[in-house]
Amino acid sequence: QWRCANYLQNRHPYVAIFGKKSKQKRALRIFFASDLHGSNRCYRKFLAAAGVYEADVLIIGGDFAGKGLVPILEKDGLLSATVRGKTVEMPAEREDDLLAEINRFGYYARRMTPEEIETIDGDPIAIEHYFQLEMTRQLTQWGELARDRLPEQTRVIITPGNDDPSEMDAVLRNAPKVECPSNDWTNLGPFAMVSFPYVSPTPWDTEREMPEDKMAARIDELMLQAPTDRPVIMNLHCPPYGTGLDNAPELDENLRPVIRGGRPSVIPVGSTAVRDAIKKYQPALSLHGHIHESRAVQKIGATLSINPGSDYTADLLRGAVVDLADDGTVLDFLLTAG
Repeated sequence: QWRCANYLQNRHPYVAIFGKKSKQKRALRIFFASDLHGSNRCYRKFLAAAGVYEADVLIIGGDFAGKGLVPILEKDGLLSATVRGKTVEMPAEREDDLLAEINRFGYYARRMTPEEIETIDGDPIAIEHYFQLEMTRQLTQWGELARDRLPEQTRVIITPGNDDPSEMDAVLRNAPKVECPSNDWTNLGPFAMVSFPYVSPTPWDTEREMPEDKMAARIDELMLQAPTDRPVIMNLHCPPYGTGLDNAPELDENLRPVIRGGRPSVIPVGSTAVRDAIKKYQPALSLHGHIHESRAVQKIGATLSINPGSDYTADLLRGAVVDLADDGTVLDFLLTAG
């Protein structure tokens, strides 16, 4: 239904959609990605997208946090760590390789003494303390990278998702260059964007989950604050239910994939509140993440809805470039991977 444009590579200021040439000029170009889960490689690619696609604003739509903490022990010139259940050893001079391997799976690494490791073993409070220390360090570095590598006029917006500790919102707001709106509106020049981090309940009981009726009420409260003088973009971490943007493996009570007819069963797991809000308010664009394997684009009424998906464990950044006119028209889009 929608054509992925190649004009982006040719830097043409006008676009064609549905086979017709549009005379509307681009007012805003967004590069959107989601669910980086602490991947430094994907974040650097995210910053590079500003130059590659000539984006005015870069947006991460939630789940910037890594998955956990991996202690690194040094002994007799060797570094050892347990990565995904396997013990990995490397010479101390190859520390960067070990750090990259740990980070590739969405984890933070921290050098620790045997005494420190013994202290945190079985102590969730201590583990959380070190986890947040490493997350704070990384997010501060991400802000510094954005400041050093991007032109002043290019904006970087990182919004939280359900996997992101609430304490990190303030860290991002204090990081150089980065904006972190949550449950709030952001001025994007000719547009206004509302960001909402909550998702419908999951089997993992993550920090920012909310029943559907409360999600609907909260989104309505936010939309009462919508400006009347410009089109709206919805940046909602949870995708709309039953739209193809929210398909995920069905899980049993032990969180194992359900097999039906010899194949894994796939079901919609998004939010009915988000779907109904998009239908009700018809923003120019809605941006989503949360479900990594459901990379898709859909029209919901007049709204273009996008979930670019996520494949951070493969060091692959999936994203979406979207061009908009100042009247709110979505001129074109391009799903990207690299």
